[in-house]
Amino acid sequence: MNFEVNKSEIIFEGKVFSIQVDKIIYKSGNPGVREIVRHPGGAVIIAVTDENKILLVNQFRYPLNKKIYELPAGKLDKNEKPVNCAKRELIEETGYIAGAIEKIGEIYTSPGFCDEVLHIYLAKNLILGEHKREEGEQGMEIVEADLSEIEMMISDGKITDAKTICGIYYYKNLIIKKNDS
Repeated sequence: MNFEVNKSEIIFEGKVFSIQVDKIIYKSGNPGVREIVRHPGGAVIIAVTDENKILLVNQFRYPLNKKIYELPAGKLDKNEKPVNCAKRELIEETGYIAGAIEKIGEIYTSPGFCDEVLHIYLAKNLILGEHKREEGEQGMEIVEADLSEIEMMISDGKITDAKTICGIYYYKNLIIKKNDS
């Protein structure tokens, strides 16, 4: 590293994230400021039915003021393991319980200013139960689509959520690797 941190301060502590401001000095002597969104991370679930349909949710996103298609996902609770978050969010949002779940990747959502890591899981052998949605998730719809339909939704701009696009990429590569074996 070509800098030292002189001062680090949390200037905002919210329910979902906090904001840290670091004052740094480069080895050249020039000062700098780094603003960091601190986020506990989350889990994304690619839930695949026995009929090879992938579960998507269509939900209202307040910052965008519209509904968007996404893979089920959610924020890690304090000290929660990502796999437990994935299982919890799958039940909360879809009502399904995963008979088998495995991590297939992870992504940094915005590494230029945020430390959020999303852990991507593949869930299979799904067992239908009852969803346990939070108050803000009550209008959520579940959509089942096969991989080619989802790829078309991405191409057509109907799916623009980055974690969903990344998750589908991981899933598609997993299938390609499996078929090449």
